[in-house]
Amino acid sequence: MKILVIGGSRFLGRAFVEEAQKKGHEITVFNRGNNNEVLQNVEVLIGDRNGNLEKLKERKWDAVLDTSGLIPSSVRKITSILKDQTDFYAFVSSISVYKDWIPKGITEDYPVQTMPVEEADELTKDPNGELLQYYGQFKALSEQEAERNMPGRVLNIRAGQLVGEHDYTDRLPYWVHRISQGGQVLAPGNPNTSYVQLIDVKDLSIWILKMMEDKNTGTYNVTGKSMALLDLFSNIKETTGSVAKFNWGEEKFLLENNIAPWTEMPLWIPNITPLGPDHLEPWKGAFHINIDKAIQSGLDFRPIEETIREVHGWIQTLDEANYPWKAGIARDREKVLLEALANHELKNI
Repeated sequence: MKILVIGGSRFLGRAFVEEAQKKGHEITVFNRGNNNEVLQNVEVLIGDRNGNLEKLKERKWDAVLDTSGLIPSSVRKITSILKDQTDFYAFVSSISVYKDWIPKGITEDYPVQTMPVEEADELTKDPNGELLQYYGQFKALSEQEAERNMPGRVLNIRAGQLVGEHDYTDRLPYWVHRISQGGQVLAPGNPNTSYVQLIDVKDLSIWILKMMEDKNTGTYNVTGKSMALLDLFSNIKETTGSVAKFNWGEEKFLLENNIAPWTEMPLWIPNITPLGPDHLEPWKGAFHINIDKAIQSGLDFRPIEETIREVHGWIQTLDEANYPWKAGIARDREKVLLEALANHELKNI
């Protein structure tokens, strides 16, 4: 197949290009030219999805993968062109489209976040502005814009937490790095009730390719199977040969000490306490998203140990002393909290 990848040089896009090339597909990428030195034997079209789209006109592709769509007006414009250039458009959306993650087992028909498209267009007049606070609403609207322009030809990929090599979010890399260093590790929540759902970008890429080849459209939750956080950490410890010891800080302790879920404690969301004043119930379903539909369509998973091994190897190529970690807790603060946790436990004996 001839496949156009919008983005294509970073995390998921890079993994997808590599997997597609293994299967002999012909790849074109359209992006702003950043990091393209990592691409080999790929046609590159330099452009800006929020600006000039001329290079996409008068071309034909069997399928398109949009890895970077967020602004609804941008998806509207690009699909208005691509509707005449391809029969298949795969849009990387997110499970963040859902109005909440309160119940376990959320399926694709669960209500999504809403916003008038006119309001979204006004908010995104500056495409470089602070937009992530509207991430869920914008992704939901982008799905709708794509379907409106290309009815019946869109694959909406509601992805969960992506992991693997070149993961610029640093959420799993933080834990792989921290646990591999050993010592006393502050772990979040309750080891018996804290869960995660992770999807390796290679597994996701292989599934997307299968969906393209089969021309299988529709909306799918695409993340991994629920895994206890303790199991993930234990796998990291064993795979990296670490001698780390986990000190589990219960939810109440972490929140009382102003530990921010998801950022300072990556991959952790409280499941007893509501996230804020706007939420009446805790998000117990955050890591129990229903993925039956994707599995029935061919989604499969490599062992988590392979993902951990590859992430660990990639981290070792970084300048660790100067690498600006975007997630995780500073070691000096972790030390203070470990001491506070020990005192907290003593007080409760």
